Amino acid sequence: MRIAVGSDHRGVSMRSKVVGLLNRLDHEVIDLGTNAEESVDYPDIAAEVAGRVSRGEVDRGILICGTGLGMSIAANKFPGVRAAPCHDYITAEMSRRHNNLNVLCLSGDILGERLVDRLVEIWLNTEFEGGRHERRVEKITALEKSDGSCPTTT
Repeated sequence: MRIAVGSDHRGVSMRSKVVGLLNRLDHEVIDLGTNAEESVDYPDIAAEVAGRVSRGEVDRGILICGTGLGMSIAANKFPGVRAAPCHDYITAEMSRRHNNLNVLCLSGDILGERLVDRLVEIWLNTEFEGGRHERRVEKITALEKSDGSCPTTT
């Protein structure tokens, strides 16, 4: 799988560990930094990763900031991107199984390295369930293309 990874200054250390894990798991990694602990604006990094996911240049993305929240908000502005912060096994699994999440957002401040490794593995290995969830993901996609009104509830 081809995966773009990025972090702001608060996720630098965790990002390098995630990149190492992805390499060990034989994924193709596009590391988009940042590589310094000097302050950078997380929307810039989120745009680099989410833009590549949106354009189909990569299969998935992983973003890391202090909480994962800011990256998620910025990444979700891109068409076709479904980004969310995951902090435990259940959210990592269900984000894939029910929401077909294609950008995983992680906290560089709150989560430990072992937990992050496991969250990434769960997220990578969980398949989208489809079925009724496919209809719901399609409605999310329709919202991106709409004037903001709610799609039909069929």
